[in-house]
Amino acid sequence: MTKPTVQVLSQAAFEQLVVDARSIEEDSYGPKVYLLSNGDYLKLFRRKRLISSALLTPYSLRFWRNAQRLQRLGIPTVTPQELFRLPKAGWTAVRYQALAGITLKTIYEQQRELTPALLQELVKLFRDLHGKGIYFRSMHLGNIVLTEDGQLGLIDIADLKFQSGPLPRAKVQRNLAHFERYLKHNHLMPQFPFTALCEQVLAP
Repeated sequence: MTKPTVQVLSQAAFEQLVVDARSIEEDSYGPKVYLLSNGDYLKLFRRKRLISSALLTPYSLRFWRNAQRLQRLGIPTVTPQELFRLPKAGWTAVRYQALAGITLKTIYEQQRELTPALLQELVKLFRDLHGKGIYFRSMHLGNIVLTEDGQLGLIDIADLKFQSGPLPRAKVQRNLAHFERYLKHNHLMPQFPFTALCEQVLAP
């Protein structure tokens, strides 16, 4: 896979890039995601340890490659535009076009239910990913988008991993367990049809 060009930004160039941007996600280190004035997004990645795999393959590059592979497999996702190395040591970024649509988290919070049709689409997405050897540890309602043409797609895909064949049952169950923890953490579990989801995802 061809490695995309990485632009090295000075502090002045970075400040110019985000001059009219709005921070839409932050942590204790500051902004993590900017909405740029042209409608694109800029996602920042920090290398958490001095020595790690992110030294050779930054998370911004993984994000880029994962998006390309998902697109080749026919799974809707974001469209990367540019890669950057930021002035602060260990920091990189990717500029991308968002996946147009609405997250399942927003839909569920508004409606407090998942329609049978949407549940079937979610089951289909799980089975499609697992069948194609894709393990998305961060697969939860906030990272799944119902697109404008009625498909389900993925965002925030830096920690997504691919393997050569379908996921083994144990890994599928682990993926569902991560999904369940998200539901419990966000107090969505009592109403969400999680048992029905598991039964259909795990069906032969």
